[in-house]
Amino acid sequence: MCLGMALAYLGAFHQPEPHHLKVAVVGTGPQAKVLAQTVKDAAGDRLDVTTLRSSHDAQRQLLDRDLVGAFLPDATSPELLVATANSDTSTTAAEAVFQQVTAEQGTRLKVSDLAPSAPGDPTGQGLFFLLIALSIGSYAGVAVIGGAGAVLPMRVRALVALAASLAISAIGIVVAGPVFHIVDHDRPAMWAISWLYSAGILAIGTGLHTFVKRWTTLTMMVLFVMVNFTSSGGVFRPDLQNGFFGALHAFWNGAGFVEGARSLLYFDGRAGLSGNLLALALWLAAGLALLIAAGRSEQRHRGAELVSTDDDIEEEVEENMEEAVGV
Repeated sequence: MCLGMALAYLGAFHQPEPHHLKVAVVGTGPQAKVLAQTVKDAAGDRLDVTTLRSSHDAQRQLLDRDLVGAFLPDATSPELLVATANSDTSTTAAEAVFQQVTAEQGTRLKVSDLAPSAPGDPTGQGLFFLLIALSIGSYAGVAVIGGAGAVLPMRVRALVALAASLAISAIGIVVAGPVFHIVDHDRPAMWAISWLYSAGILAIGTGLHTFVKRWTTLTMMVLFVMVNFTSSGGVFRPDLQNGFFGALHAFWNGAGFVEGARSLLYFDGRAGLSGNLLALALWLAAGLALLIAAGRSEQRHRGAELVSTDDDIEEEVEENMEEAVGV
């Protein structure tokens, strides 16, 4: 666990730098095109620089989350349009680029934020910490269900997992909403996304326990902590990470939760919300498939379990309880 956590967290966060960060220069004249090419030549692969015809086009692409920043050149008052709710760290990187441009021109950069995060979440990372709360609650629930509840039929464990996901998601939204005001609107919809995320983890873990037994906790940590938190985009989005975590971000469930929540809360449900919900639904579907497979596997082995000795049963119970408290 120590090695995995060190590799995952240090590998993802130790050296954030722009990687095809998407920015634009607004203008149709040769001056705008020259400026865009100059910025691109200086940045290399760190930036993807385009030109846009108008500030309206820039605003639309920022709210669609296709851009991180759009620079409006002006001899006396240059302006950078951003949407910090998309990612505060990516926005900071874009600001640094164009602050250098305006400093060379002897002017001061004005930054206009089209989509600020909630007042209770000034850094924009509150959703990431909600992700952590939901994840830890869910995989801890898996350990208890798999350990203390291993003697129960699979259908009963599945129902317990469903009840746990409802409770965990409700707790998360209450704390993130009325208590700390990270989620300040659309709370029913946010609860639904939280439930979809939590239910997927609980279903996958409950099903996996039948096959991996005492290794379930480690497996869950790898899947839903080590590579999940680091690829979620909650701290750094893929444009500030290496290709490995950027690739995971495209389909992992933590990224589906964080990006779906951002789209819902700050971008009016546009910018890929449907794709994020689809990703979470597919993870839940995978969990349901595992539950079915685990239930059938247990039925096939039920006859062998009936002839187990008392010592075998006692040893299995001890192993399950060790796992339950090991988390």
